[in-house]
Amino acid sequence: QVQLVESGGGSVQAGGSLTLSCAASGSIFRFNTRGWYRQAPGKQRELVATITSAEITNYGDSVKGRFTISRDNAKNTVYLQMNSLKPEDTAVYYCNIRWGGSNYWGQGTQVTVSS
Repeated sequence: QVQLVESGGGSVQAGGSLTLSCAASGSIFRFNTRGWYRQAPGKQRELVATITSAEITNYGDSVKGRFTISRDNAKNTVYLQMNSLKPEDTAVYYCNIRWGGSNYWGQGTQVTVSS
């Protein structure tokens, strides 16, 4: 089994920054894709960013140029640096790890951006 533990959420004013972290533990396949997704009230969960084990990244259009995803394989941890935050970034952010037919989610961490 795999467990994902997120940290770093909170409240910030528009224009501010936050960094989210997600540590994975358990039986993790070496070649995996880590990601962050978010879900705002009344909306579907959407892609924020993903990063492969080869460190190939992909970003949702709404966060390109503002957010940066990175990973530390030695710590099994993925990070999301969020800059120039906007009120529309307010959501619950979920960490994800997947490989082959395996797909795991964290419990989510709230990010609130006030104007």
